[in-house]
Amino acid sequence: MFKVGKINVEKALLLAPMEDISDVSFRLVCKELGADVVYTEFVNSEGLVRGNARTHKKLQLHPEERPAGIQIYGSAEESMVNAAKIAEEENPDLIDINAGCWVKGVVGHGAGAGLLKDPEFLQRMVGNIVKSVKLPVTVKTRIGWDSQTITILDIAKRLEDAGIAALTVHCRPRSDGHSGDPDWSWIAKVKEVVSIPVALNGGVMTAEDAVRAFSETGADAVMIARGAIGNPWIFREARELLNGGVITELVDKEVKINACLKHLRLGIGIKGEQRSVLEHRKFYTGYLKGFWNVSQIRAKLMTINTYAEVEDLLLHYLEELKQHDTI
Repeated sequence: MFKVGKINVEKALLLAPMEDISDVSFRLVCKELGADVVYTEFVNSEGLVRGNARTHKKLQLHPEERPAGIQIYGSAEESMVNAAKIAEEENPDLIDINAGCWVKGVVGHGAGAGLLKDPEFLQRMVGNIVKSVKLPVTVKTRIGWDSQTITILDIAKRLEDAGIAALTVHCRPRSDGHSGDPDWSWIAKVKEVVSIPVALNGGVMTAEDAVRAFSETGADAVMIARGAIGNPWIFREARELLNGGVITELVDKEVKINACLKHLRLGIGIKGEQRSVLEHRKFYTGYLKGFWNVSQIRAKLMTINTYAEVEDLLLHYLEELKQHDTI
């Protein structure tokens, strides 16, 4: 059971915090399609405490996406504590601490998975964050820095002692990034040493993967990251399978193209047309994956700057796809 504050979900399906991906419009799409809890992009603590307006905008939550968590990251204890207080003002359902990002630019400053190098500091910092806010605090981390230093059992116990409400474990070490197969066996081991809810992350690319993750590991929740990009239906399909049924709705090319356009319209309503059309370019690969003649269409999408042009191109492309599929 994923019980964190007011959240109480059996076999919860979580949308992971992903930089430049998990913005409001994508969270709303995933929420509508069955994500139980969604998380913001990870938010820089230094940007928050310095009053950076663009950083602060990442905290803003839409009523329809709740329950939702705000994830913050950083390596300076005072800044992280103050950033948590700022995040709390937006009234999320939880505050999540990023201790798992593997990207060099983050860990090079001691943040993200870089925190795993100093477990005592991580424990103290998280404990002070827990004391500074009234909301539940959770942590997302990795099983270790590299394959020679798998420290997750010690880290998990330290973080529970620090007072966190739940732990998400990406089942690869930092050194692996997103490569190689995650070792899901660590979830059961972590659950043996802590009593808080434990969520599995890493390697969940399909609805079937999510079901297998629950059945093989006993995880209280499954957090989906890259598997949701271009395939937000993964949440609905996983829930149908978890409920003992079958996937009821075929997600065909027409559904995907219309969803892509709806996603863009949501973004425009929140961020405006110019910015949203530019930012939406990163989603085309996922939504159009495997389609006939898609490389030429994606190339054209990279050159247009208005919603009307995007819609006209994609709807004409859909008609071409229908004709091609009948040949």
